Amino acid sequence: MKNMNGREWKDAAICQHYFEDNSNYYGAVTPPIVQTTLFTFDTFDAFIEASNHERENHLYCRGVNPTTEILEKKLAMLECGEQAKVFGSGMGAISATLFTLLAAGDHILLVNNVYGPATIYSKTLEKFHVECTNVFVRDAEEIEQYVKPNTKIIYYESPSTQMMYMLDIDTIVDIARRHHALTMTDNTWSTPFYQKPLTRGVDIVIHSCTKYIGGHSDVMAGAVISRHEIVDRIFEIGHQFHGAAIGPFEAWLLIRGLRSLEARLEHQARTTQTVVDMLKNHPMVKTINHPLCFTGKQKELADQYLTGYTSLLSIDLNTEAFEDVRSVADACEVFQIGVSWGGFESLILPQNHGDNDAYLKEAHIPGGLIRIYLGMEPAEDLAADLKQALDKIMK
Repeated sequence: MKNMNGREWKDAAICQHYFEDNSNYYGAVTPPIVQTTLFTFDTFDAFIEASNHERENHLYCRGVNPTTEILEKKLAMLECGEQAKVFGSGMGAISATLFTLLAAGDHILLVNNVYGPATIYSKTLEKFHVECTNVFVRDAEEIEQYVKPNTKIIYYESPSTQMMYMLDIDTIVDIARRHHALTMTDNTWSTPFYQKPLTRGVDIVIHSCTKYIGGHSDVMAGAVISRHEIVDRIFEIGHQFHGAAIGPFEAWLLIRGLRSLEARLEHQARTTQTVVDMLKNHPMVKTINHPLCFTGKQKELADQYLTGYTSLLSIDLNTEAFEDVRSVADACEVFQIGVSWGGFESLILPQNHGDNDAYLKEAHIPGGLIRIYLGMEPAEDLAADLKQALDKIMK
């Protein structure tokens, strides 16, 4: 990726140095946290000028902050986008984007397993006369039959939430353009290191920065990256009026997290291979949902769109009994039970709660599905922990 000066920037270099000029802050190697709520002006005319162009000026920290701006420039550059806006959470970014771009009478099409709260939010918009359809397809070509004349956004994840199912992005973009709809994808699983949807023609990329970008389970944030005109609209409406602004300290934590992103991903890639090798040979594991295990068309799509693999996967057990999936989670000693992922700690989370059969059926999720996130612990410890937990349910 090149900046306007023509310099070639590799992803790791963007994380380390892009849009940082330590001559602006006394030679400090780390940018300062500009911990303030507002900025003052020498004259009232200067204030008026800044107010009229708030997206380009430091006025009030619900809008633009110098520390936050460094983070936004890095994220936009990493995703090969024109502009980024960060929020106080991933759902802040998602809800602000949908609220800004959809209006009464519009239709949003959700494809396969999209992040659960985002799906719920999209359906909640029906009370404002925004139609929402969630369809499940095996091939991207099938999407076209569900597009309506009023479809404004086609929203998908690839790999998808829970099932890690890949879709043909080029086909989705082609369908959307023919029907004058926008494409929106959550790229949190892949990170900008391993997939850049905007370069394939996707209009909007969303990130839960709480995950890999933060990397330490100590900050919540989200981001939207797109063209200038789209991000400007989201800034003016969804960001300013939803109030889901990120604080400068949280932005600084994300800048710090980006510096170790490449090293963390490389470590976790090795861990994933070790754990997957164990799972492949365990008799209680029916399916491993991760690109390392894809075959056929799914492998072709992974090879086409992904340049690497991250460490979130799911397994489908040879049993759908709630007692069994609960037993696996409870028997783990290194893995912890909890939501989210992308931090330093390894997590395990069955999708079968014993009382949510209707949800599992609606979401096309098997009762024996367990989501597994591989963190920074030694790979051999994680593989051994999962094995002993799975051994306990062998019949």
